[in-house]
Amino acid sequence: MPTVAPFDIEGHVIATHFLGDTPFFATAAGELRRLDEGEKVTPLHAGMLTCIKDPFSASLLTGGEDGKVMRVAADGSSKLIAEAPRKWITVVAGGPQGAVGYAYGKASIIVLPDGSTKEFGEERTVEALAFASKGLRIAAARYNGVSLHWVSTNTPPTDLEWKGAHTGVTFSPDGRFLVTTMQENALHGWKLDGKPGEPRHMRMTGYPSKVKSYSWSPKGKWLATSGAPAAIVWPFSAKDGPMGKAPLELGTRANIMVTCVAFHPAEEVLAIGYIDGMVLGVRVGDGKEALLRRPGNGAITAMSWSANGKLLAFGSEAGDCGIIDIAA
Repeated sequence: MPTVAPFDIEGHVIATHFLGDTPFFATAAGELRRLDEGEKVTPLHAGMLTCIKDPFSASLLTGGEDGKVMRVAADGSSKLIAEAPRKWITVVAGGPQGAVGYAYGKASIIVLPDGSTKEFGEERTVEALAFASKGLRIAAARYNGVSLHWVSTNTPPTDLEWKGAHTGVTFSPDGRFLVTTMQENALHGWKLDGKPGEPRHMRMTGYPSKVKSYSWSPKGKWLATSGAPAAIVWPFSAKDGPMGKAPLELGTRANIMVTCVAFHPAEEVLAIGYIDGMVLGVRVGDGKEALLRRPGNGAITAMSWSANGKLLAFGSEAGDCGIIDIAA
């Protein structure tokens, strides 16, 4: 039976991540709190707006209302990566070879490992950034689509157009697909490895609310999303991804909305967080469910697994946090 170690934080928790076996909790007030032989606090921003785990290194990247972009190591030490005075940094991304991307207004800025920068301008405000897993290529989500830029060359961007506001962006782990969350209740995707003339667009609709959380399965076979009274899980293993295929619906709970999803790092097991604070574990293969945490205070806004997959950290909009030991 899983055990839950509660951890209360005052205020809204915007993200939780593991670096090694150490869980970090990021607060909207601008602090990073980590459980490392007791609670340790790292003040970072005068208001934190985003905190992500760099997929290419053992560090976190944060952006704040103070215009700063910070990198945080597992011991809590922090380094200033960039600063844009009087700008709010809501968008950061980690890339290969230590590159860092951030955005404000209509500009995407890439900080390269040697400290030099490269800037790309868009016609509309940049809402999200993501690096491809191979090569220094970055996707910038904006109104009416996504721009793909090669960072190390001066070639013109590839524009992927689709009407509407695109608010989040992610490459599939194998790089064959690009998917965006939208301001409307939908996802949109593009097949990147198709031949000229092949259908490239993927429309993933039918959500009753906006998709604010998504997670790829370890090998990229599935993409799980929030935005419904179940986790909506789209299949991506076929040549054309989810085109013409229905998604799985896991952890259905009548009219109680899913607010957060997080795939296990090694198994096709999905952690599902709900608006009432409950956390459920579901195995994709057979839909078997395990209650990981009973309903609590506030909607689940953040979840992450430890590297070994034995611990699951969660945080809520009410600061109701904890660590679930699924091996207990």
